[in-house]
Amino acid sequence: MGKLLNFKKYGYKEKRSGDKLLLFSVILLSLIGLVFVYSASNYSSEATYGNKFYVAEKHLVGLLIGAVCMIFGAVFDYRKYKKTGVILLALSIVMLLLVFTPLGVENYGARRWIKLAVITVQPSEIAKICYIIFCASYFSKNPGRAKKFTGILPIILAGGAICVCIILEPNMSITMCFGMLMLAILFGAGVKIKHMALIIIPIVLLVPVLIIMEPYRLNRLSAFLNPWASPKGEGYQLLQSLYALGSGGWFGVGLFNSRQKFKFLPFSESDFILAVIGEEVGFVGLVLLFSLIVFIFYRGIRIAARSNNAFGYILALGISSIFIIQSLVNILVVTGSIPPTGLPLPLVSAGNTSLSVFMFSFGVLYNVSKDSTT
Repeated sequence: MGKLLNFKKYGYKEKRSGDKLLLFSVILLSLIGLVFVYSASNYSSEATYGNKFYVAEKHLVGLLIGAVCMIFGAVFDYRKYKKTGVILLALSIVMLLLVFTPLGVENYGARRWIKLAVITVQPSEIAKICYIIFCASYFSKNPGRAKKFTGILPIILAGGAICVCIILEPNMSITMCFGMLMLAILFGAGVKIKHMALIIIPIVLLVPVLIIMEPYRLNRLSAFLNPWASPKGEGYQLLQSLYALGSGGWFGVGLFNSRQKFKFLPFSESDFILAVIGEEVGFVGLVLLFSLIVFIFYRGIRIAARSNNAFGYILALGISSIFIIQSLVNILVVTGSIPPTGLPLPLVSAGNTSLSVFMFSFGVLYNVSKDSTT
């Protein structure tokens, strides 16, 4: 894994306090998310439930649960996860399969959730951190595995099994994110370029096949290429998103003053919350938001680079990678740069499973930073 894995050198001083800037930035982004979840949902909540705080209250509960998860991740010795890699991988696959049982919950034609007692969880969100821990555990036991194709096969097979489960839900957006996460971890682990090519080429060839297999994906692709051809059909959501962003101008129409949230823009509090943010705070506000997202990613990569052990390095790399990958995909979708697909903006969009898992993950990342070198 190159120079990044030359962890133990004389002259380094352990960093005991951890990266507090990372924690501050994560908390700030999550609080920004709470504000805009309320802004994007208050009208529809009032109209549907008679309580304009309904969605925001649910999100606040998720934020509080996430805060507890982040504290646990920050104080529990992250090295102990090293022994749980295979167990967590198996658990995540079982949870993904439970989606197709009577425990599974169908919504908008997809089965992506399971009902556990009084809560509903999305296994694909939990599978991300489980897969990252598995990869970190696997490579930390023998970093040399990354240099042989047979050595990286378990990582590919595990990632492939998870992707198959998710694409069957169906959920192509999370599947693509998982594929990119796997590539990021393999690259960071020091996999040879020729081996990376053997992985990337089949994935690239598979994407068109997956699109052709499902008519709705072809419709979305068509809407992406020319949304004005079906302004009340497949192109509707993208057009409403672009209207919102265009209305924002440089400085926005003002906080809580979005017009698209009046049931014009579907999923305004979740997958397309960025469009509402752009409408209310404008281009300048979006630049500041993107800067915060990039800063969090930078702190994560910095922690990975300074980690004094292979497990912490891969763990920090994986958490930072899935955060920036999912953020970029959401941004590209909302701005019409890639075909529309359902994917939350990490720490910002409504969705308690995603919020809790990401906050726990950043707690773990902070934990790794306490054990890193200066």
